[in-house]
Amino acid sequence: MKRFMIQSLCYGLVLSGFALGCNQTAMQTQMLSTQNFYMNMETDTATFGTGCFWCTEAVFQELNGVQKVMSGYSGGKIVNPTYEQVSTKTTGHAEVIQIIYDPKEISFDELLEVFWQVHDPTTLNRQGADVGPQYRSAIFYHNEEQKQKSENYKAELNKSGAFNSQIVTEVSPFKAFYVAENYHQDFYNNNPNYGYCSYVIKPKLDKFRKVFKDKLRGPSSVKN
Repeated sequence: MKRFMIQSLCYGLVLSGFALGCNQTAMQTQMLSTQNFYMNMETDTATFGTGCFWCTEAVFQELNGVQKVMSGYSGGKIVNPTYEQVSTKTTGHAEVIQIIYDPKEISFDELLEVFWQVHDPTTLNRQGADVGPQYRSAIFYHNEEQKQKSENYKAELNKSGAFNSQIVTEVSPFKAFYVAENYHQDFYNNNPNYGYCSYVIKPKLDKFRKVFKDKLRGPSSVKN
């Protein structure tokens, strides 16, 4: 799929319109406090499910205008799920990344453009060898504008034939985000030689960097 097809659709749409122990509890409290800090800095929030959160956390961390990326769980029916619970495929949660970004530097439309490019939105409850509803493609919108943009973008991509199959991405209202366990955060940067990182994430990152080189941040890294 050509980037220009998604990018042109993006611009057109712009115009138109986490029981765990005390340590885990402290970690989640600290991360959510940090999240609230950024949200008080005139930032916006986007919540995306694109399969394994290790993969796309690493991608969105590199975008100019992105202030913070956290891995976690959304869309399920229990409060504060653990990774083990989500992995049973019975909680309804998706692995997601929550992105806090500066809308003066990067727009939701631009985040959507990256979203569609860095995973396969046409495979139901699956991304490559990762299979289960926790790996579904999803956008959990935070306001009506995000809903409309996501639904319109999805419809236009389906109409354009940019993908060989119909997009099955879930577009649902955001209800809650539960921060994943500490070892999941900043996983690629902390474990670059781990097999999954070498064989799955690195190729995805390399491709992303070539396609979106004009949107990459400078030498300072995103905070986590």
